[in-house]
Amino acid sequence: MRLRLRESLLRGVLRLAKRLDRRDASAAAFDPAGVRSILLISSTALGDTVMSTAAMNAVRARYPDARIVALIHRAYVRLFGHHPALDDVVAYQGGYRGFLATVRSLRGYRCDLALVLHGNEPQATPLAYLSGARFVFKLPNANDFRFLLSNAEPLVGRDAFRHGLDQRLAVARLVGASSPSSAGVRMSLPRPPAMERRVAEWLGEGRGSAPRIGFQSGASSRARMWPEEHFVDLARRLLVRHPNAMFVLLGSPDEAERCRRIADAIGPAARVAAGALPIEALPSLVAALDLVVSGDTGTLHVAVAMGVPTVGLFAVSNPAVSGAAHDPECHTVIHRPYERDVTSKSQDQEGMRRIDVDSVEQAVLARLDAGSGA
Repeated sequence: MRLRLRESLLRGVLRLAKRLDRRDASAAAFDPAGVRSILLISSTALGDTVMSTAAMNAVRARYPDARIVALIHRAYVRLFGHHPALDDVVAYQGGYRGFLATVRSLRGYRCDLALVLHGNEPQATPLAYLSGARFVFKLPNANDFRFLLSNAEPLVGRDAFRHGLDQRLAVARLVGASSPSSAGVRMSLPRPPAMERRVAEWLGEGRGSAPRIGFQSGASSRARMWPEEHFVDLARRLLVRHPNAMFVLLGSPDEAERCRRIADAIGPAARVAAGALPIEALPSLVAALDLVVSGDTGTLHVAVAMGVPTVGLFAVSNPAVSGAAHDPECHTVIHRPYERDVTSKSQDQEGMRRIDVDSVEQAVLARLDAGSGA
């Protein structure tokens, strides 16, 4: 009730502010030549923000001399702080936490243009407008704050986009940052030299031809997690074929305990990266692997961005929407569609349990053989 009241109050205040705003902020009035400073909003989860980097790159290519600042979730600011498409990053605190402080920070950049690539509503569009930007663009634009958008018409829904990457590139195209297809502009992440060295030291030397395989076992919900015992079984089977293989347990510090349980069950061949390395080292770490096995998580998209082959495991989510965004020939998808009973938490992981270890083992071995030229 309190959140709805806050949203209603915000909507009322912004309707009045928009009515008093004498600037012509229509899409027809937009002139790329007048753009000096740009705000890009991608304030949700890690994978969502990695997908947004394709649009960030497109905007940078179209506006090479503009100052570009991004509003990024506080948990991932350090990861994107060195991104070559961005000049600065502002931390999104989540929900209405620090809302007014965030507005003050954004207004300091005096942005001419704001693009909502992917953000939680009802905060994202109001923040874009309150940044002071004359022009605000967002797709899809079917939300309660669409009256703040320069592209309030025509109405475009989420079903207009096949993949999340397509949606973000569509926003960029509204301001002339065009790409012929999702393959035209790729996702990317920085690999600072200091992180490259740190990852090399952590991994050690002398692996020879032994594969390094990343396991991303955690996810945003249990419905996206492959069971721990399945990862253990998979590793033991792979060690028969590749006895010198290294298994790197990827994840956030919050997932470290889960990773340790899996690593302990696998034995000396497993190492826990979760909590051992900072998030800005993740691209360098993933790039050093031969393969990543993951559910629908941010780490999967990091691997795709770094050009590392993946075996993606999907049940309740749709890989056509949130799977590998490019280079499909490098990525194997195992999809067992499952309609989750949202009223029963006991069934949360049932869909992922239906992905059998045999299928994943075969997919991993095929990918490793392809990578080695076997």
